[in-house]
Amino acid sequence: MEIEEHLFRRESGRLVAILTRLFGIQNLALAEDVVQDAFCRALETWKYHGVPPNPSAWLMLVAKRRAVDVLRRQQTARELEPELARFVESEWTLVPTVEDAFDAGGVPDAQLRMMFSCVHPRLAEETQVALILHLLCGFGMEETAAAFLKKPDAMEKRLQRAKHLLAESRRLFDLAGTRDVTARLPAVLRALYLLFNEGYHGASSESAVRAELCDEALRLVALLLDNPVTATPAAHALASLMSFLAARVRGRIDDAGNLVLLLDQDRSRWDCALMEQGRRELALAATGDELTAYHVEAAIASLHAEARRAEDTNWAGIVSLYDTLFQIDSSPVVALNRAVAIAERDGAQRGLEEISRIGNSGRLAAYPFYFAALGELNLRLGRSVEAKAHFADAIKFARNPAEKQFLEQRLQRCDPRARPTHRAHTQSH
Repeated sequence: MEIEEHLFRRESGRLVAILTRLFGIQNLALAEDVVQDAFCRALETWKYHGVPPNPSAWLMLVAKRRAVDVLRRQQTARELEPELARFVESEWTLVPTVEDAFDAGGVPDAQLRMMFSCVHPRLAEETQVALILHLLCGFGMEETAAAFLKKPDAMEKRLQRAKHLLAESRRLFDLAGTRDVTARLPAVLRALYLLFNEGYHGASSESAVRAELCDEALRLVALLLDNPVTATPAAHALASLMSFLAARVRGRIDDAGNLVLLLDQDRSRWDCALMEQGRRELALAATGDELTAYHVEAAIASLHAEARRAEDTNWAGIVSLYDTLFQIDSSPVVALNRAVAIAERDGAQRGLEEISRIGNSGRLAAYPFYFAALGELNLRLGRSVEAKAHFADAIKFARNPAEKQFLEQRLQRCDPRARPTHRAHTQSH
């Protein structure tokens, strides 16, 4: 059932955080086992009795009962979370302590502490982010590995070493330490950015858009905004970017399941409430002197949102913002997006000149929309043979059926008998 994947992904992070808060981070493996047991029981029970009216509450109840059983068997408090050890020594306080941990008011704090605990200073940032995706966002090992272009076996070994390091710390991160929060927050934001990105235009072999991942990223960033210590301008900027992009999710896929370019999307399908939320968050992001990539990307997304029609897009403003973004993040993908924006402002030939300065090295060597951009711009210039070759290369690297079908449709336009396209903006965000 589709509901199971979405539900388990969302609840996994919550339950792992709550149980780690109870058992202690040194017992992280035990917390994961209890969550896995709850999910297995759900699959077995729901198969015969159907999904309950409130599946989240059902999972919480099963995990809560299992937690009480585990704590009763732990004869010594030394093995448990030091902050809670004295409360689980007695049967009189054990159950109320577990009830409090599973209370709705305590869940956000547990998840925040878990996120920041994953950002251990002795771990590389990539490993920190991978831990958050795996433990708090419900990413399986293959999904986590794919997010970093790693093999699952290698990623599993890396995460196991990271979990052992967390276990040695024996305490969850304390959000009261403002300086430590400031140092760890960038990695937390990056993890949530990657989570949203994976849902919006990730490399899933099943679907080009996974709205449940976007929703989960929005929910987790909201936890940061609800805490005064973590509600920084950068967090507001990330929330703004997510809101603007999430507003366009329905427009990215047509009724037949095909990908739709940004400039070809039906803007009446965009979510006005989310766009307004994006504007509010962008205003809050400006309340400081910090300028992050999230600020600039959100500003670019806001200019797209302001255009009621594709032809009204302020490409001059967007190119200027990409110039600023490139100073912050000079990655090949940013350079490619900047080149495509220049093509919209100054014409296809100028766009090709900018792309030629990037080259297809590194990440772009297997990035389908690098070749698609070359195909679109060559097609606009009437170079159908060159365009056809580039689209054929793009199809080789398509990451899911929707992308492949979209690229095959663009390839068909290279036939001289087909009506040429005027769209160069191959990015569908």
